[in-house]
Amino acid sequence: MKTIKQYIIACIALSTTMTAQAQNLNSAYFTKDFQFRHEMNPAFENERNYVAIPILGNTNVAMRGNFGVEDVIFSNPMPGGKANTTFMNPYISPADALGGFHSGDNKVQADINIGLLSGGFKSWGGYNTVELNLRANVGAILPYELFEFAKQTGNKEYNIGDINAQAQSFMELAFGHSRQITDKLRLGAKVKVLLGVGRADLKMTDLRADLTEGNQWTISGNADADVSLKGFQATNKQKAFKKREGSYDYVDDVKVKGAGIGGYGLALDLGGIYKIDQDWTVSASLTDLGFISWNNDVQLSNESKEFVFDGFHDVHVKKEDPNSFKNQSESYSDQLAEFAHLKNQGDKGSRTTGIGATMRFAGEYNLPVYRPITFGLLSTTRINGKYTWTEGRLSANYEPLKWINGGINFAVNSFTTSMGWVVNIHPKGYNFFVGMDHILCKTNKNGIPLGSNASVSMGMSVTW
Repeated sequence: MKTIKQYIIACIALSTTMTAQAQNLNSAYFTKDFQFRHEMNPAFENERNYVAIPILGNTNVAMRGNFGVEDVIFSNPMPGGKANTTFMNPYISPADALGGFHSGDNKVQADINIGLLSGGFKSWGGYNTVELNLRANVGAILPYELFEFAKQTGNKEYNIGDINAQAQSFMELAFGHSRQITDKLRLGAKVKVLLGVGRADLKMTDLRADLTEGNQWTISGNADADVSLKGFQATNKQKAFKKREGSYDYVDDVKVKGAGIGGYGLALDLGGIYKIDQDWTVSASLTDLGFISWNNDVQLSNESKEFVFDGFHDVHVKKEDPNSFKNQSESYSDQLAEFAHLKNQGDKGSRTTGIGATMRFAGEYNLPVYRPITFGLLSTTRINGKYTWTEGRLSANYEPLKWINGGINFAVNSFTTSMGWVVNIHPKGYNFFVGMDHILCKTNKNGIPLGSNASVSMGMSVTW
């Protein structure tokens, strides 16, 4: 049973160590003269022209999830234990070990958005933007039953369900334009040319663990992966079973030869702002409505759909004995390897995937008795299949001087509650901002967040 659990815990560890989905600083949506509001709503314009400092102009990194490292790694409760241990430690009670996991899906997502080049200028009757961004996102969805089975095996059957993981990276070249339509209405749009770097999708479906007569555990399920990456090669290798006749195929080596653009696509941003009166303004946008057509699709899957484990019987000390621990371990290793290893099924040709759209609705109120203060309510929905999430964020914004503003906010989303903030410094000729949508949680001694919710954004530009 230990061998099975070690394999399962590898899936858990992979998801909780992700450090880098599309991320923008929602805390700055109502911050006037924040240079990159047009990324959240293309109808926004800036008071000045700007050119962002290459690479350092606009960097956004965020993690989201409803469980994290602190739910998997515990302080060692064993007498004299110094090193940390996993939730599977027998000295940790099931109630404590499973208390941090959700009864439904347990999700972790992460995004990174780096502005390589960006600029904005007033011309052609409106405000125009040009951008080149590098974006990447990863995500994983793990069912509660996976953790339950890894911790305890008191039931006779576990319908673990499905495990999903996804990773994607692409560059976008964006051209935007916004203009005043009437005194109250402003509209904007942005066209994006997408250059796909790579994408991988992993699905493990219909995972089950059943205890049959004779105390045999039968682990069953399907595993499939799709990899789209230029030059990606997965080499199959045949390996003989250690304790039985025959052999199994598995992916022995992965190489990338001639890496480059793996696909092309298009996306569209649309937005509008309507000023009801001097005090009230509403806005809405739909961004990243698009797709990438990938040039290849290398598929990998497991051929054996079942693994049977019935424990170790009559263990003998002598290695040459058929029932020695070594021989029995190798026999089960054969079965587990055949069940768990993926085999390259070849390149199935092109495929098309979405990049995940984001929908925003907002309302802003300017305090009549003191104009430097505004309040805003922003609703954000990320539409991305199984990785969809929603958020509501209430902001208080303050502009004490013409060259500095910012605000604080409180948010509730699909994963957690959070506090955010932003400071935007913009004297003549220069702009610098820094902010967080989620204040950094506790970290370990290596700086790794113990929770799965964190955010940081910063950048600087030259303005005129």
